[in-house]
Order: sequence, then structure tokens, then C-alpha cells
Amino acid sequence: MAAKLKKGDTVVVLTGKDKGKKGEITSVSPKDNKAVVEGVNIAIRHTKQSAGSQGGRIPQAMPIDLSNLALMDKNGKATRVGFRVEGDKKVRYAKTTGEAI
Repeated sequence: MAAKLKKGDTVVVLTGKDKGKKGEITSVSPKDNKAVVEGVNIAIRHTKQSAGSQGGRIPQAMPIDLSNLALMDKNGKATRVGFRVEGDKKVRYAKTTGEAI
């Protein structure tokens, strides 16, 4: 099945402790049905110092379920994603505006 949310999309969080926050998807894991969004679902990771990096308490964005995310349309509102065929290509479009993404 085609992906409704992809890397680089701007999304808004629908539920949970970060409800209403906006961010860009940095990675998607379709098998786990999760995505990592920058600035959302932050956890503190305690890391040991190594030759390459400083140790300490490092904030890291953790995966969030795709069902808790919605794509933002050009107006900055949450929208659902649909698919349609334009010419010979299958494209994603915002259900609120009907505009191709």
C-alpha cells in the first residue's frame, strides 16, 4: 500500500503529551507503523562519553505512531490524505483543499 506520510512531510500531532505540536518527519518505519518527528516525543537518553561524542543526558526524538499524526495542508491545518490518478501517475492529495501534495 502507498505511504500516506513520507520523510520530509510537515505533520501535526493529534493525540498524546505533544498534542498540537508541529514538526517535520525525519524517518518513517512502515513495518512498525511509526515515524520520528523532530521536536516531538522527546526522551532523555543517558549516554557514556566516547572518543567521538560528549556523554551526558541527550534529548532524542522517539518514534510516534502514524495514527497519531496528520499531514498539514497549505493553510496550516491538519488534513487527511487521499490518492488519485492524474494522467498516468498516482498522486497524494489533501482532502481539505483537494490540492496535490
